[in-house]
Amino acid sequence: MLTDKRSFVEMDRDMESRNILSFPEYEDKLIAAKEKSREKEAVICGEAAIGGSRVCIFAMDGNFMMGSMGAVVGEKITRLFEYATRRGLPVIGVTVSGGARMQEGMVSLMQMSKVSAAVKRHDKAGNLYIVLLTNPTTGGVDASFAMLGDITLAEPGARVGFAGPRVIEKTLNQKLPDGFQKAERVLECGFIDEIVPRQEQKEYLERILKLHGF
Repeated sequence: MLTDKRSFVEMDRDMESRNILSFPEYEDKLIAAKEKSREKEAVICGEAAIGGSRVCIFAMDGNFMMGSMGAVVGEKITRLFEYATRRGLPVIGVTVSGGARMQEGMVSLMQMSKVSAAVKRHDKAGNLYIVLLTNPTTGGVDASFAMLGDITLAEPGARVGFAGPRVIEKTLNQKLPDGFQKAERVLECGFIDEIVPRQEQKEYLERILKLHGF
């Protein structure tokens, strides 16, 4: 829906997670996630065109362990940014995630800083990064590269935040306001630039890319 027909070329397709910490039943969860998503990991990365403009793009897959971020997810996105930086290409990131992948422990949390550093290098080189938040974008992904875009878009009603509402309510011992962590409320608070329905996103991105000279 976002890229020009037959323009997408996938990168690092064969990278797969391993049970590096010997976490119980992690192998079984990975097998189930591959069957459910029909993908090898929770993110797909590659180069494509949008309205004729060349871009690098990554899209997270909520069907693969709720789009959780492990070592391979972090590595694939980092490589994509490095590739885009070398070629002066904009990056489009479509996020959906429950956060860091607990089965990989601290290795998963390290991906927050690793990807964020790659985003910073991309920015210092004068390159564009556009984020499209989908439902939900939470946890360590929200606390790192999902909120580092030059332009941040979201789908209507998407949940955007770090900790879940139930955790926050129990911590604060009080009821949260209506619309808490919904994209519309996050837009009001200034963390999102625009809410764009899915059927309008390709045209919207085309206009942004053209305005930035791509």
